[in-house]
Amino acid sequence: MASRLALVRHGETDWNAEGRLQGQTDIPLNAVGRGQARAAGHELSGPAGSGAGGPARWDVLVSSPLARAAQTASHIGGVLGLAARRPVADLMERHYGDGEGRVVVGLPRHDLDRLLLTAEPERDVAERGVRALAGLVREHPESNIVVVAHGTLLRLTLEAILGERHPRLLNGQVVELDAALLLSRTG
Repeated sequence: MASRLALVRHGETDWNAEGRLQGQTDIPLNAVGRGQARAAGHELSGPAGSGAGGPARWDVLVSSPLARAAQTASHIGGVLGLAARRPVADLMERHYGDGEGRVVVGLPRHDLDRLLLTAEPERDVAERGVRALAGLVREHPESNIVVVAHGTLLRLTLEAILGERHPRLLNGQVVELDAALLLSRTG
């Protein structure tokens, strides 16, 4: 069984900077996002996550098929010396329906809720995320896995696994998760 997962939110895009919902719209990283991706790679290469005080060891690198996640994975892989494996479709961001591309920063909550009526249900997003992570752990036993995906997908997946609210992940943020905890929650 894998000992740990590193969940990484992709770096910033122009739509992130503008406060737009991206969902499954394929937007590339901007210059800030590329820097965040390299910084995440350096964070993962350091001793903080290794448990033994030595260099961290990551065996597998995967991402969502969307460009911003794949580009982030490429930058991380460049730092870690890992090539990203095939993209994992279940790691794609929530589809926001009519909300995709809309600026939502500062939007009153009731307007946002109305906009999200056409979005993919949160429960479905969480189920996809948990299924993807559990599948990766089973596919790569005894491996430490870096997973690059999206803010809402990662937050909802962590909430499903941990059984409690999880704060919003920032662009380029790394969250480590014990694979045993994931498997204990998914059977």
